[in-house]
Amino acid sequence: MARGQLRIYLGAAPGVGKTYAVLEEAQRRRGRGTDIVIGFVETHGRQHTADMLDGLETVTRRSVDYRGAAFTEMDVDAVLARAPQVAVVDELAHTNVPGSRNAKRWQDVQELLDAGITVLSTVNIQHLESLNDVVEQITGIVQRETVPDQVVRQADQVELIDMTPEALRRRMAHGNVYQPDKIDAALGNYFRVGNLTALRELALLWLADKVDEQLDRYRADHHIAKQWETRERVVVAVTGGPEGETLIRRAARIAGRSRGADLLALHVARSDGLAGADPALLAKQRVLVESLGGTYHQVAGADVPQALLDFARGVNATQLVLGASRRGRLAQILSPGVGVTTTALSGAIDVHLVPHERIGRGRRPLLGSGVSALSPARRLTGFGLAVLGLPLLTVLLQTLGAELSLASDILLFLAMVVVVALIGGLWPALLAAVAGSLLLNYFFTPPLRNFTIAQRENVLALAVFILVGVAVSAVVDLAARRTREAARASADANTLATVAGSVLRGASPLQALLENLRETFQLDTVTVLERRDDVRPGPDCQGDPTAWQVAATVGGQPCLTPSQGDTAVPVDDQVTLVLRGPTPAAADRRIIEAFAAQAALALRQERLTAEAARAKPLAEADRMRTALLAAVSHDLRTPLASAVAAVEGLRSDDVAFSDEDRRELLATAAESLDRLSRLVANLLDMSRLQAGALGVAAVDVWLDEAVPTALDELGAPGREVRVRIPDDLSAVRADPGLLQRVLVNVVSNALRFSPPDRPPLVTASEHGDVVELRIVDHGPGIPEEQRDHVFLPFQRLGDRDNDTGVGLGLALSRGLAEAMGGTLLPETTPGGGLTMVLNLPAVPPPAGLTAAEAAAADRAFTEGLHRPARDGGTGDPAPATPPDR
Repeated sequence: MARGQLRIYLGAAPGVGKTYAVLEEAQRRRGRGTDIVIGFVETHGRQHTADMLDGLETVTRRSVDYRGAAFTEMDVDAVLARAPQVAVVDELAHTNVPGSRNAKRWQDVQELLDAGITVLSTVNIQHLESLNDVVEQITGIVQRETVPDQVVRQADQVELIDMTPEALRRRMAHGNVYQPDKIDAALGNYFRVGNLTALRELALLWLADKVDEQLDRYRADHHIAKQWETRERVVVAVTGGPEGETLIRRAARIAGRSRGADLLALHVARSDGLAGADPALLAKQRVLVESLGGTYHQVAGADVPQALLDFARGVNATQLVLGASRRGRLAQILSPGVGVTTTALSGAIDVHLVPHERIGRGRRPLLGSGVSALSPARRLTGFGLAVLGLPLLTVLLQTLGAELSLASDILLFLAMVVVVALIGGLWPALLAAVAGSLLLNYFFTPPLRNFTIAQRENVLALAVFILVGVAVSAVVDLAARRTREAARASADANTLATVAGSVLRGASPLQALLENLRETFQLDTVTVLERRDDVRPGPDCQGDPTAWQVAATVGGQPCLTPSQGDTAVPVDDQVTLVLRGPTPAAADRRIIEAFAAQAALALRQERLTAEAARAKPLAEADRMRTALLAAVSHDLRTPLASAVAAVEGLRSDDVAFSDEDRRELLATAAESLDRLSRLVANLLDMSRLQAGALGVAAVDVWLDEAVPTALDELGAPGREVRVRIPDDLSAVRADPGLLQRVLVNVVSNALRFSPPDRPPLVTASEHGDVVELRIVDHGPGIPEEQRDHVFLPFQRLGDRDNDTGVGLGLALSRGLAEAMGGTLLPETTPGGGLTMVLNLPAVPPPAGLTAAEAAAADRAFTEGLHRPARDGGTGDPAPATPPDR
């Protein structure tokens, strides 16, 4: 059976019209005679969306019982049994109720697709897994329901349902998205213009990437090699040379001329890994590329032009920027070079050869080609062997006389030259070859005892003799050089890998980097100096301590100026790395420059992290202030309107109220004002908590007194709560007023969600120096992954229910509990429900008494004294704290 097709309607935010669009498509297909059913559609109470369901067959939903409540989900089995051609399944990222066939709705959709059913579905950009953290940074709201990007990317069609932020806000203001009581909060929080604009950009960029993938797949499936200039992509080739920054900036200017163009920097590394670019310059150039909004890439290849073009064609590049050759004129005559070869093979890709100051100066060797790769001992041994061995060989051959021919003599001398080359390298071999040729000519080539040669073939033999000696010595020297380069490259790679690992694992990347540099090169002090902004760069400031500030240092006494160190490595005009200790070798300079570049980058990252940390409280305060204003506009208005209506009714002379009606109006006003009072108190306390200005006056408090008082404040619902507090329980150290606020909020939350026949239960127990108070309810409970979310203030805003308050109760309760030195934690009630556990520090019993004896003494002391009545009556409070308490 062929797999069904998946078509997804993607939106930037709720309310843009995804469900309406998918139902329009369903109506069109029904009109064409397609067998289509509604598997699941959520109208959210929007009448225009509900009207689009007319005439469409709907599969009955399946009811699922979860923790005493009934929920409806899509009946996958029913849809499979119906076997339509097309099924409409709304809200792809939805999380199914526990106990359902699959955990996520997108998994239900996969079953329908496997059965050959085409599915039309919807999803918002904030529900994509890869964008979850980005959306949280933009909106301040964590999206708990997500769908893997791969599910959406593998869809056969993705259609963007787009709408400008202003149009969406107008649609909301007209009541076409949310109910009227939710509009103010939503417009002031999630649906701000900035949020909607950012989400819209995310949706457009994500869809653009999806379109790019489809285009690449189409070109690959149809074997299309030529470039399709759908978007400008500029690739700049960097070699790690000093001209790299010039090329990168030129490429950035080229990319900047086309809106939306991509900038990619590419370095082609030698596939043998022996000769490479300067890692310090590459690190700096990578930072430059990323600062200009581009990306850095590295590939390995023996054929540099072909590697460049393969990469450019792979990313569908339109332009390639190369630097003009640094080789001399003779080298360019012998070989066309990378730029000319790349241009000849580029095809439809435009190639820019950019001139720079290094043209024609040749490449600077990494290790210095003028220095022999062999050790001095080996070279001296080679010279000694040439000076002593050749005369001894001559004497030996003279002794043998006529027993050997000239050819044999040449071969023996050649063998000696090869041995000298293998041991001493190029210069000893050259000496041996020249000296050997002269000895052969004088002693063994007719006419003897003079430097003339009678036969032409002997001239050829001697010439070949010298060439072979030189060739062998060159091969030996090259092999030694390559071995030395390989060892050096391996050591550098190990050093950089160790550095990268320590930086990634360390809490302070800059300190870890500098410490690693100090240990690697056995330095005394490593200091990062930063030039002050008001000081101009120049030679005069190198020894001026007032021109520099120490950004980071490890080791001994830090260097206050670049001139105080033994080695100074400038990164740019602002930052310089100063070393004090043994002077590093010239070959180590490249690695130290790479360290310096990474140190500058780590310094900037630490600065950005610090700035972000300083800005976070301000952003949080701004978010809370915005949410507070939005919440107050609704939650203060409701009780205030009720109280005003009741009082206005009582004052009115137009209606004659009975005594019962008057009592009911007064009760309504009193209840509304009580709600208003609690809300204002919560808001004030939350603001004090956020500002760190909440005063706590901790005294000894007995829970068997504090709990009934809190229940009395809740009125009639509080009398239904069951209380089990042991008589021998120790007192707790708490602020009585704050503790009562915590108990009222937590118990009222339990009452709100408890079934009528199973009221909450309050129990207490003592564990060491902690008293544990448990408020147990048997309501629907909270999924474990969402428990931390209920302690966020204003967590009912945005897309969530906003009818039951601003969501401050539990957030405030946790803050008050922590201010008193306690904790408030949620647990799952056995059999279903939520248990809030309040832990408070216990008051230790007096010396010589156990907790039970101390409690009994307190009971005896307070016997006969009046305590506040549970039924709301007034009683005289206990006069004073018992002795020793």
